[in-house]
Amino acid sequence: LSLTSLSQSLFDSSVKLLQLRAVNSRAKSFYLPLTKCLFFQVLIKVHVCGVNPVETYIRSGTHARKPALPYTPGSDVAGVVESVGEHVTAFKKGDRVFTLETLSGGYAEYAVAAANRVFPLPDKLDFRQGAAIGVPYFTAYRALLQKGRARAGESVLVHGASGGVGLAACQIARAYGLKVLGTAGTEEGMNVILRNGAHQAFNHRDPNYTERIKACTGPGGVDIIIEMLSNVNLDADLQLLSCAGRVMVVGCRGRIEINPRDTMSRESSIIGVGLFLATEEERRECAAAILGGVEAGWLKPVVGLEYPLEKVAQAHEDIIHSSGARGKMVLLV
Repeated sequence: LSLTSLSQSLFDSSVKLLQLRAVNSRAKSFYLPLTKCLFFQVLIKVHVCGVNPVETYIRSGTHARKPALPYTPGSDVAGVVESVGEHVTAFKKGDRVFTLETLSGGYAEYAVAAANRVFPLPDKLDFRQGAAIGVPYFTAYRALLQKGRARAGESVLVHGASGGVGLAACQIARAYGLKVLGTAGTEEGMNVILRNGAHQAFNHRDPNYTERIKACTGPGGVDIIIEMLSNVNLDADLQLLSCAGRVMVVGCRGRIEINPRDTMSRESSIIGVGLFLATEEERRECAAAILGGVEAGWLKPVVGLEYPLEKVAQAHEDIIHSSGARGKMVLLV
């Protein structure tokens, strides 16, 4: 991914955005007329946009979702309402908001979103933190509570817990009364996990880390695993589960071979998690829980690496190939 800057000598009403015009192509900067929002839409002046691994998969054409081109990535926007459609009553110009999804793409100076994908940004959070809420926390809540059926007193292992979704899962699981175990690839990442809800942390670069997890959980195993890299870990995950345990597949970058007999011996489950399949009722449930967590003080988004919009190429490279995440990656617009 590389960027080509275009001349900024365009008319005053133009806004900058990044567009992909072919699969796995270079993303280029364009200046297009400022759009107007329709009946149930909100136009947001973007301050910060979160970066998610799935955006790199979509760009490369390896994800199941293949949007029409040209396409501007970006779902997790935080900013200020510029205008609203005539049927929108929940927001007004000047409101601080964050989004779960955008219609026009978030890698831009302005973004359009459906009103039911826009939420008020609490005063206690800044725009960087606001851009770290949407996909990470909604995904973590869906994986744990809606699909994983987590219950207080159960144990959960969060693989790759130092990234955006992982830290969200740690905070939510701790708040809901679970015993939280997390893995990271660096000492710094492990410390971040422990500061954000994990009872114990393990370095997944340690060749014996799964044995250490088994020693921690005992013969009963772990009840839920939140899996960010199932193409690497799924086979080993099945050996760590309790009876009726479940692996929640949040992330995957390829194929893996497993022995289905491993699920039979524990009557365990492998469950895929797709936030885009959530119903409107499920999204409202997520939003209520997340905003309630901010109010209660246990939900505190952790922001990691920050990049200017022009450095999105480096951001995409780092989110896939970095040695270890330390919070949610964001673009400063």
